[in-house]
Amino acid sequence: MNIRACIRRAACASIALSALLSPAAWADDSLYKTFGEQPGLVRIIDDFYDLLLVDPRTKPYFEGAPIKRIKQKLAEQLCVLLDGPCVYTGRTMKRAHEGQNIDRAAFDALVEDLQTAMDKNGVPFRAQNKLLAKLAPMYRDVQDRE
Repeated sequence: MNIRACIRRAACASIALSALLSPAAWADDSLYKTFGEQPGLVRIIDDFYDLLLVDPRTKPYFEGAPIKRIKQKLAEQLCVLLDGPCVYTGRTMKRAHEGQNIDRAAFDALVEDLQTAMDKNGVPFRAQNKLLAKLAPMYRDVQDRE
């Protein structure tokens, strides 16, 4: 084997090893796929907002809100939480919800509406729980602290 072949093999081996060791190579997107990937998330979010906007417990929080933008950012956020191939470009939860006076009852209503939307879209109960477990700690960032 000549020196060039050896160098090429070493470079190829190094590239292959880097690819195997990168976090993206080991990411498990099975939960993202269970939710139907991007098209599934869009359907769930559309159904979710249909519910939020008529639910008397949550409707007041969305009066005058830019729903199209909120849906887009939520799709990004859920995609990231589900280990999908997305980047969240929105504000922090604390910043996005400051001054909204969100209490536990409103947050719980939102969770119920999300569960209904996931049920409607055939998301298995176990997968729903995995997402909800990732969302639950966010209550600290959206709650009214006054």
